[in-house]
Amino acid sequence: MFTGIVEELGEVTAVEQLDDAARFRLRGPVVTEGAKHGDSIAVNGVCLTVVEHEGDEFTADVMAETLKRSSLGALTVGSRVNLERPTPVGGRLGGHIVQGHVDGTGTILDRQASEHWEVVRISLPAELSRYVVGKGSITVDGISLTVVEAGQDFFTVSLIPTTLALTTLGAKKAGDPVNLEVDVVAKYVERLTLAGRTEDDR
Repeated sequence: MFTGIVEELGEVTAVEQLDDAARFRLRGPVVTEGAKHGDSIAVNGVCLTVVEHEGDEFTADVMAETLKRSSLGALTVGSRVNLERPTPVGGRLGGHIVQGHVDGTGTILDRQASEHWEVVRISLPAELSRYVVGKGSITVDGISLTVVEAGQDFFTVSLIPTTLALTTLGAKKAGDPVNLEVDVVAKYVERLTLAGRTEDDR
């Protein structure tokens, strides 16, 4: 489990295209400290497994389904990525419960800068809109954020200077894709509610 509190801004150092997957090598001195084969590291909100680790770099394999459902397929050598290690048992839940299972992708629609923060508007896939509410939580590229406004096909978030400086959202432009993970609690509530209803109720 992750919390959506990015530990460092890493970098893609190599990309190997395979028949039905891709292998990425990424640099991240913080998240690789003590890392070993089989460990999990979230890359732009996608939970990946460490295949190899050497120095401050690690490699991870990304299956075709993950490339299809996330924005990782657009990464190239030099791309900056948000990195986070799983939260240890007893650790602080600084953001919200994040699984690292991307539900879909959105697109940066526009950015409005103000003196102390920046409001970013992001497109929202129709199948995810019911899980997003104002003042609720959402994960964007692995970053735990609070929704300011929730529309039918978009939502907005306010970014403080720290988030702009220490994550990929500081450099994202209109048209850039982002990974989205909605609050898992909302999905469980929906399933439990539907399970308790008859066909007539539905």
